[in-house]
Amino acid sequence: MDIATIGGLILGVAMVAMGIIIGGVGVGIYIDIPSILIVLGGSFAGLMVSNPLPRILGVMKYVRHAIQVPNYEVEKTITTLVNFSERARREGLLALEDDIEEVEDEFLKNGIQLVVDGTDPELIKSILYNDVGQLEERHAVGIKIFDDWGALTPAFGMIGTLIGLIAMLANLDDPDAIGSGMATALITTLYGSFLANLLFIPFKNKLEDRDRAERLSRDIMIEGILSIQAGDNPNILKYKLISFLEPAKRKEMLDVMMQE
Repeated sequence: MDIATIGGLILGVAMVAMGIIIGGVGVGIYIDIPSILIVLGGSFAGLMVSNPLPRILGVMKYVRHAIQVPNYEVEKTITTLVNFSERARREGLLALEDDIEEVEDEFLKNGIQLVVDGTDPELIKSILYNDVGQLEERHAVGIKIFDDWGALTPAFGMIGTLIGLIAMLANLDDPDAIGSGMATALITTLYGSFLANLLFIPFKNKLEDRDRAERLSRDIMIEGILSIQAGDNPNILKYKLISFLEPAKRKEMLDVMMQE
């Protein structure tokens, strides 16, 4: 579970609620069912219009992806690739076949299997990058959903504002209708901005971050697989792969590998 995502949502709701309470008017006045229906219902309907139904039905999958912290074990991947490189230099590429089943990541396992099978380097590169391209397209689907939703909620907030203003202007002789119309007009805008900026746009940004992290993991694997096939020196491969990491992690990784 991503503590930052969950903590940010809780903190955002708490800070807004605290601001309302400190303002002295109470939370109840900000709860308006018609405004919720306009903003949430309307924006979701717009989402259905702009995306295929299977994509909409899978929205919870992307929510789970945003609130869970994936562990791509990049350091473990680098260590595995360097170990494979050392063994391939000593015993040949066919010796790696004995270790393939121990590899948990399917992408890495398939890549090493292609090397062991003697597949042409350009074909391996094409297969692996095609796999990465498909991965990015799948990620782009979830990113687009929350990008669309983040744009639609403020728009429906404005629609609610217009609805409220029309209701208010149509009943200028009825003070109660003026009050409810004004409430709908202002609260729908509040709901639209709140949901877009605390939920949907941050979820889109979080999914983009997940995409970058997984792409980094795949890039390291591809670089390692192609270097093993090319017969690169394991020590050179080690520094090549570590260069993908942040500077602080590079030093930590080197220190660990030096001790082994």
